[in-house]
Amino acid sequence: MRRPWLFLFSVLFAFGAAAEPPVDVARKPAAKVAKPAAKAKAPVRPAWAELTAEQQKTLAPLKADWESLERERRLKWVGIAKRYPTMKAEEQERVQRRMQRWASLSPEQRRQARETYKQIVKVPPEKRRDLRQQWAEYQALPQHEREDPAPEPRRKK
Repeated sequence: MRRPWLFLFSVLFAFGAAAEPPVDVARKPAAKVAKPAAKAKAPVRPAWAELTAEQQKTLAPLKADWESLERERRLKWVGIAKRYPTMKAEEQERVQRRMQRWASLSPEQRRQARETYKQIVKVPPEKRRDLRQQWAEYQALPQHEREDPAPEPRRKK
């Protein structure tokens, strides 16, 4: 299912680049145009070393990916780490499990999870309850009975 969308996106991107108006070379002066120096990318903060020892311990599953996280994401995780000591033990365990699962996802899987979350948030509360119930029923199934929710389309022979 993803492959057709990726193909469509790449085609649209290619056409968008090709649709730029042509440059009239005859009217441009022959002098070389100096390119601006590439700006050094400012480090995103907070850096891992700037976190407290307690925050580093809480966010340990994210250490390997920390430097690649955007500022917004880092601040979100720091906020969670600040609330962590006040959480009940079972909440802390849940946060750690979820953080470990999140850290194990590929960037594409993370993007997809964020998109799914954005869609679910828009769903009315009563429908969300139905979705939770359906998810609980699915989770209760034995592994061999679970089916892929989005199987790849069959290819014609």
